[in-house]
Amino acid sequence: MNNMNIDKYSKKDLFLTALKSEENSKNVYHDLAGRVKNFMLKDKLEFLSAEEQKHYDFFSKLWKEVFPAEEIILPNETPVPLPEIIIDSEKMRFSDIFLQAMNAEKAAHYFYLSLANKFKMDEELSRRLRYIASMEMGHYRLLELEKEQAEEFEKYDVEFDMMHIGP
Repeated sequence: MNNMNIDKYSKKDLFLTALKSEENSKNVYHDLAGRVKNFMLKDKLEFLSAEEQKHYDFFSKLWKEVFPAEEIILPNETPVPLPEIIIDSEKMRFSDIFLQAMNAEKAAHYFYLSLANKFKMDEELSRRLRYIASMEMGHYRLLELEKEQAEEFEKYDVEFDMMHIGP
């Protein structure tokens, strides 16, 4: 998975994928932060949501540079298939949510590395895309630590305020 093949996609589809993916991640982290009671976990999730917003803003600015006459209209699904975070039940374990989020962050990392490679003729853009890719791996590591903590609590099937994701 280290090198995603994105050659068959248009520049527009690639940017829409980045925008849609960042928007989805931002919303999931924000939603999760609103459901947890533990203030430390809430802060980490809000941090991740804010990070994804910054990435969205970066791609939005890039869109305006590349397609100045076109409005951003996000598709229902990303044109390039990337893993999503899907919370299909209030009883879903946090460790499972974090694992999905880790997979989404890792996929975003490789997607942005592939974009950096595709646009390597634009040195500044390529450098910025590699930087965003590295940030996604930072998010991955933060989520990995949270997943490990969640698994410790879940081993004992203990109900803690921080583990409740219901309304």
